[in-house]
Amino acid sequence: MIIEVLKSKLHRVRVTQAELNYVGSITIDEDLMDAANIIANEKVQIVNNNNGARFETYVIRGERGTGTICLNGATARLAQVGDIVIIMSYGYMESEEARKYEPILVFPDNDNKLIK
Repeated sequence: MIIEVLKSKLHRVRVTQAELNYVGSITIDEDLMDAANIIANEKVQIVNNNNGARFETYVIRGERGTGTICLNGATARLAQVGDIVIIMSYGYMESEEARKYEPILVFPDNDNKLIK
């Protein structure tokens, strides 16, 4: 049986921008994308810790090293700059593989920078 499981997570990143007049998506600093093994155009689920909103969109590469977390288009209505969000990606695996799989968990600092 194929099941959907957590592949990776950016835990408690801060929203740095919200651009309502954009086609849609979330822009994520490429350093954070690499650390979490998230690729451009990948579907992600976002949970807003400040207001409880939970939504899905796709990822756009943000400038490396900037800490950018920008909600674009309609998603900009679901968070304010400064809100803390969790960004999760999922993958499909056979049940046996999923039992052994360890998701990638990334815990950036308060400025969305990787902790070395």
